[in-house]
Amino acid sequence: MTELLTTARTLFQAAVDRADPAKALRAQLELSPLSPLPEGGRNLLLAVGKAAIPMMREALALIPDAAQALAITNPENYTEIPGTTVICGAHPVPDEASAAAGQAAIELAHSLGPDDRLIALISGGGSALMVAPAPGLTLADKAAVNQLLLASGLEINEMNLIRQQLSDIKGGGLLRHAAPAQVQAFILSDVIGDDLRAIASGPTVAPIGTRSQAREILQRAGIWDKAPETVKNHLSALENAQENLPPASNTLIGSNRHSLKAMMAAAEGWTCKLVSHRLVGDVAEAAETVVTAAQNAPKNKPVALVFGGETTVQLRGSGLGGRNQELALRVAKLGAERLSGDWLFLSGGTDGRDGPTDAAGGIATPATWDAIKAAGLDPDALLANNDSYAALKAADALLITGGTGTNVADVQVFLKRPG
Repeated sequence: MTELLTTARTLFQAAVDRADPAKALRAQLELSPLSPLPEGGRNLLLAVGKAAIPMMREALALIPDAAQALAITNPENYTEIPGTTVICGAHPVPDEASAAAGQAAIELAHSLGPDDRLIALISGGGSALMVAPAPGLTLADKAAVNQLLLASGLEINEMNLIRQQLSDIKGGGLLRHAAPAQVQAFILSDVIGDDLRAIASGPTVAPIGTRSQAREILQRAGIWDKAPETVKNHLSALENAQENLPPASNTLIGSNRHSLKAMMAAAEGWTCKLVSHRLVGDVAEAAETVVTAAQNAPKNKPVALVFGGETTVQLRGSGLGGRNQELALRVAKLGAERLSGDWLFLSGGTDGRDGPTDAAGGIATPATWDAIKAAGLDPDALLANNDSYAALKAADALLITGGTGTNVADVQVFLKRPG
């Protein structure tokens, strides 16, 4: 089993390395250098997201004449950068620090002149790390809705559509504040399908949808009545006429698909197959997909099955965990029932953090489910309580990496030896 664990960690690290934001930014700027500004024009840098620190460092090295620099990231990835104001927001639920970060970004945008350029370095997590409530709403309103969304089982694009309609900075809001200066954004995608409108809730691109669509999604998810009255009033107001946003240049520099290709390239000696680059939706269904693929894999070869995506968890209990940990725990349960031989499954967030925990994800083997029982715990009860962290910790099956400085959603690998 040690060999399988070493291989799985190696493939996971290959995914993280391919998503290195500094290397991706440098490669893009070497391929397409920045155009010159008018005389007297200034470059201002704004980095937001879990990869903000390495992206800002690289940008400062490549654009040494930047007049101002602001980086907004999560506490786990915080570090000082000479010549840069670094602010920590909160993730996954925004707080007053996130609001202060949003205000700082707006103030930076307002300082731009018509000959200036805002260079925005955007990565996953920015939606919570940098917030600015729409007029008439408060941070408490947005935080309450965000808590409902995280427990709703909605997919990330639906969540981001709603977040944009409650924000003064998302869904192209940053462009309005920066106008008439030009905006050039370099984006590291944590969204499956790489819809730029959804990454960090799209501060430099048009919104995903409308107020009425946001209202319909909340109603369909059964959480409309739980939303604050101010939010319901805001989303029930008449739609504004379609706004012509100021133009921007948005360039994708890295994504989950690139990382999946890197995992496959690193799987030397294994019969490797990309099963799905869209492992999304309910985590229970995703676990079924993984185990079914494992059952159908060749029996006489060392097999590496690769997945990528971002599942969702419907919270029914009060336990601690994250979508990758719950996926690993569910695969441990199904695998104990339906799989034989020597196998291992790893599911991890490429940012190094899964939910509000210190784990990046979880690991499952044929022994995991029984190891939880051997520790005196009831794994079925823990699963029902969404307490995957406690279950996997008892089996020494947590994936702990620390913050990686990048974020391109989640990756999974299932390894199986013949026999």
